[in-house]
Amino acid sequence: MDEVVLSQSLFAAQAQSPLRPMTIASLLEEQARHQGDTLALREILGDGTMGRAWDYAALRRDSEALACALAARHPRGARIAIFSDNRPEWVLLELASAMAGLTLVTVNPSFAARELRYVLEQSRSEAVYFAPMVRGTALGPIVEAACADLAAVNHRIDLTDAAALEAGGREGALRDTTPDDVVQIQYTSGTTGFPKGALLHQLGLIQNARDTLGRWGVGAGERVLVMMPLFHTAGCGLSVLGGLCQGATLLLAPGFDPLLCAQVIERERVDYFLGVPTMIVALLDEAERTGRDLSSVKSITSGGAMVAPELVRKAREIFGAPIQIVYGQTESSPVISMTWSGDAEADLSGTIGQPLPHVDVAILDTRDGSICPIGVQGEICCRGYLVMTGYNDNPEATAAAIDSENWLHTGDLGVMDSRGYLKITGRVKEMIIRGGENLFPAEIENAMLEHDAVREVAVVGIPDEKWGELVACFMRTGDEGRPCADELRAFIRERLSPQKTPAHWIWVDRWPLTGSGKIQKFALRDAFLRGEHTPSVD
Repeated sequence: MDEVVLSQSLFAAQAQSPLRPMTIASLLEEQARHQGDTLALREILGDGTMGRAWDYAALRRDSEALACALAARHPRGARIAIFSDNRPEWVLLELASAMAGLTLVTVNPSFAARELRYVLEQSRSEAVYFAPMVRGTALGPIVEAACADLAAVNHRIDLTDAAALEAGGREGALRDTTPDDVVQIQYTSGTTGFPKGALLHQLGLIQNARDTLGRWGVGAGERVLVMMPLFHTAGCGLSVLGGLCQGATLLLAPGFDPLLCAQVIERERVDYFLGVPTMIVALLDEAERTGRDLSSVKSITSGGAMVAPELVRKAREIFGAPIQIVYGQTESSPVISMTWSGDAEADLSGTIGQPLPHVDVAILDTRDGSICPIGVQGEICCRGYLVMTGYNDNPEATAAAIDSENWLHTGDLGVMDSRGYLKITGRVKEMIIRGGENLFPAEIENAMLEHDAVREVAVVGIPDEKWGELVACFMRTGDEGRPCADELRAFIRERLSPQKTPAHWIWVDRWPLTGSGKIQKFALRDAFLRGEHTPSVD
């Protein structure tokens, strides 16, 4: 950890690692030169067997060839969308589009035609590169429906059609780019509504991925399982670009399936993987059910949602490895802070770590923007190379997110201790106001996760005529059974004051999730208001 003693909630940028402004082209050139014969990428097929493979020299060669084809097809600065599950062509298109001076627009392959059309129009994309089939759904008809009467979309190319993908390659040429050039538009996860397009540049994506995997401990040649969706920064940013920065071997799963991923971890002796808590819970359940040996894992990185202390403990038991928590958002490329592998258990399970190198982080008062004293709650804000250029064609939202002093406002409430370790205490917009008193869901969620029967939890506010809002606690359990409302109420009253006690207790079998695995609290609230849940009422 960084040895600091802070007098206020401001962690000034540290420089444990060099700040190396790079482009994707220069990154690939450097790795091909230094370790061209090291295995860079291996494809995992749908049945868990291994498919195609690229060493670093081949990855650079094939990416450059595709970049020439893209440059022949699209003018500099064009936006091209990718609508696909995880596959090697996704990675090649990510690398090649940057070398062709293009901007890649990443799209969740579960989107319906209406959602895809919105992204294509909002991003001003002129092409869609798509997989023919994802989890039994044909994407071609969705693309056709989305592009109907969209004159701007000139190309619709099947990623599995090599001839179409590579057409014109001899006529195109690589284009010089700079680290500050925007290379991706990533649409935010949409936990509170429809997403906005964050403009992400090469410097932010590459440096952030390098520093994250550096703190994670990933080394050259080590095996990293990529099971996060590539359309998200955790997939194409941290996992892919971070792995390439470290010279690691990426094992690319077509998507997350606990049986498939457990098989691969055991057989390939995976060293590292990144997953949201719901993925880790499913892997732990699979390991307990089948007795698979997952002990090769050296460390797990998780974030995107609260990671329960019990999950950290159980991961130690099954994997023999720590869970290192990352915290961030798409707009910050994406990681702002991260725990260290050698941190005490209290920090691994109870904090979101210290800021990454070269990043200023502060807790700012939500009323006047001043820096909060140590331990006082405010909004988590960051500043530095990692901040997005802005939201695509949305200056109002950009101005609301990035202030005049270049602080990116995350919308998360938190506190900082004198060592610079951060804790999340809630969301500015998710704050529940009950009878004029501010309640923070994260505090209630943390307390509920101490119950042995509660594996995952989400707390939301439900409109109420008398109180303004009441607390609703949605829970998922394992095999421990479902305690009654009276037992849960007594449990929480031992830990929190009465006004923080949920009025509604709802057990669920599955969560409404974003494409990146975050729980959509607004969907839970909406379903409750539609009468789709039958709670026990306080």
